[in-house]
Amino acid sequence: MSEVETEKIRLATVWLSGCSGCHMSLLDMDEHLLELEKAVRLVFSPLADHKRFPDGVDVVLVEGAVANVEQLAMARTIRERSRVVVALGDCAVTGNVPSLRNRLDSDALLRAVYAGGECVPGLDPKGLVPKLLPSVLPLHRVVSVDVFLPGCPPDAQSIWAAVTALIRGEPLNLSEAMRRFG
Repeated sequence: MSEVETEKIRLATVWLSGCSGCHMSLLDMDEHLLELEKAVRLVFSPLADHKRFPDGVDVVLVEGAVANVEQLAMARTIRERSRVVVALGDCAVTGNVPSLRNRLDSDALLRAVYAGGECVPGLDPKGLVPKLLPSVLPLHRVVSVDVFLPGCPPDAQSIWAAVTALIRGEPLNLSEAMRRFG
């Protein structure tokens, strides 16, 4: 790895239970992504083909609520291995749309979705679907969160403002940073 590469901030993005709208807003930063690339090394993301969440992450943007045991384990791993955890978007901040499941009987829902329709040979929902948690939870209910960035999804300017402040080690002042966005 080059000397320049080691100086870059190690950035990760994670997608839990949500619609990917927050990652789409991240991509909506357009030419600012080129500026961001100069300062960060993307070490984990659904936008790349990483298999394991690495150690030593400086900043991680977490989209989505925590809905199943795999996501709960991932949230805990993220917290253990990251310096700054950002709850990105309303699903991560409040549970938002995924938490609508909380009013339903999860077992009945699984039966209806995976066993109530047409029989598909070889379908084993117990092997394909991670065990659901009793309730869908916002990220801060399972791990400590350093920054909350609400919005459904947050706009590109807000994400840019938050990420640039965090990678520079500056206080997070979204209104000031957003003025510099465009």
